[in-house]
Amino acid sequence: MRTFYLRLLAAIAGVLLCTASIWNLEHARSGLSIIPLAVGSTPATVYQLGSAGKAPAVVIAHGFAGSRQLMEAYALTLAQAGYVVVSFDFEGHGRNPTPMSGDITHVDGTTQILKREVRRVVDAALALPSVDGRVALLGHSMASDIIVREAVDDQRVSATVTISMFSEAVTKSEPRNLLIISGEWESFLRANALQKAQLTDPAAKEGETVGDASTISRRRTFVAPHVEHVSILYSPQAMRDARDWLDGVFGLASKAPIASTGEWIIILMAGILLLAWPLAGLLPRMDSPSTILPLRTFLLATLVPATLTPPLLTLVDTRFLPILVADYLAAHLFVFGAISLGILTWNGVKLTPIAWISAATFTAYGILIFGFALDRYVASFMPNAARMQVIAIIAVGALPYMITDALATDGGRAPYWRMFLARGAFLASLGIAVLFDFERLFFLLIIIPVMILFFVIFGTMGGWVARRTMSPVAAGIGLGLILAWSLGVSFPMFSPD
Repeated sequence: MRTFYLRLLAAIAGVLLCTASIWNLEHARSGLSIIPLAVGSTPATVYQLGSAGKAPAVVIAHGFAGSRQLMEAYALTLAQAGYVVVSFDFEGHGRNPTPMSGDITHVDGTTQILKREVRRVVDAALALPSVDGRVALLGHSMASDIIVREAVDDQRVSATVTISMFSEAVTKSEPRNLLIISGEWESFLRANALQKAQLTDPAAKEGETVGDASTISRRRTFVAPHVEHVSILYSPQAMRDARDWLDGVFGLASKAPIASTGEWIIILMAGILLLAWPLAGLLPRMDSPSTILPLRTFLLATLVPATLTPPLLTLVDTRFLPILVADYLAAHLFVFGAISLGILTWNGVKLTPIAWISAATFTAYGILIFGFALDRYVASFMPNAARMQVIAIIAVGALPYMITDALATDGGRAPYWRMFLARGAFLASLGIAVLFDFERLFFLLIIIPVMILFFVIFGTMGGWVARRTMSPVAAGIGLGLILAWSLGVSFPMFSPD
């Protein structure tokens, strides 16, 4: 009875958290016209005040493995301030059906292709009837270099705002009216930003504006407090400084509120996670014994595949998907899972009965409910047709891995140290793989924090499902499909030709 009331309390709290967060997230959009815009094959979104007159345009570009949604806090802030904002998905990213192409290791390769895409979006933005002929660029991380190079070449660009910038194209006077925003915890990028400001004035300090306004060679560095490479996209201080900089360039005086959506996104995710516990309590329960593994079997099934998988995959060609490093990751998941499953089977471990309805329900909750919230407020999570094929192939690797992970951790019922060791060993094996082929697999390092977040959020939900149904395999199937979906929609599509 006590558990019943706790689940009821969790359900009420989850509903309240979701309701409050959705209300506030939608409120940030109030008064705005948000409409799709097709720039050739490039999908874009236009944000503007419904009753505003003509205004400058701001073209917003996301970073590697990002999408329009990831930049929306800046888009909403600037649109509420009166700007016409055009945000888009780079080739290979988000909903863009055209894969990235060219050589990603040289400036004359992929960089030039993406730069031309920015130029096309600028052309489309300036052609909008609500734009007064002026335009600025704003970009994060990878896009910072792209927009700097475009601003240097395109004299129509009046101002450039870079977030977490790394670019060798900055000169003493170009690009014009440059604002460089870095996170307090981005030490290397902060130092690089200050160096770029000191090209204009050797005595420049963080937070100071230097240069001559009459020659539009002004620039400024700004350090957003208490943020790093991702959370800087939700920093109210960073958004305010970007808005104020553009106001100074275009002679405006914005008073609209900042779109402080970051904390509400966290609350929404917490609410959805909290709701999963009482909902898991409604799943049918199976009669199945605990499968806590003997220590020797657990260590073999965890450490042996972590050791063998990276060197084994150096013997085969893992380039079989049109998506950066996801093909290798799918192969790594499959080989790791196959070795682990073989060891478990050799040691007499049998698959527990599968609660298929529970597995399907868990998968649907993770992809549809959690996924819809992510797609609406965080990053692109709904795939196009090409990505559906990628998801299916990744699932071939993700399913055996997550099933063996569920067996090794008894669906979350094993001691915490076993869960940390099992998942830590897998992440360590990815790190070893990068050492074998650093140039190609470097991007795997980006996925490690994402995998940690996946284990924390979805692993927790999977544990609730497994403990309720007494079917670790059902949780493993759900986790495998959700993982395949998450990876398939995240990595950039890529064609070397």
